[in-house]
Amino acid sequence: MLTTLDQHIEITPGVAGGKPRIAGHRITVQNIMIWHERMGMTADEIASEYGLTLAEIYAALAYYYDHRAEIDETIRAEDALVAELRRCNWSPLKAKIEGSGRIPAPPRRPRRSTLSSKAKIGG
Repeated sequence: MLTTLDQHIEITPGVAGGKPRIAGHRITVQNIMIWHERMGMTADEIASEYGLTLAEIYAALAYYYDHRAEIDETIRAEDALVAELRRCNWSPLKAKIEGSGRIPAPPRRPRRSTLSSKAKIGG
């Protein structure tokens, strides 16, 4: 017997990173939760904005609350990855905003040792 969640939520390896999603869409349960809980969108707003039914929205929210710890951990891991990428990647715009108003040159990377030009030419 199919439950309502089975009708509206599916997990397919290789689609949406294998995350639970609305059946027939690439919209994940995580997306629905973030739009609803963090951004304050109502179920009606989400449904009309993304062409979903209210049943799909509420099924996604029900799935989230049934698997809250697991989905919240995924969100924390993704947020940590984004923070680490931001920390490690140099941004000329950020440097300009935080600095003196000038865009500094990007940090130099160490050069790989190469043969001298004489050795390349054969002389």
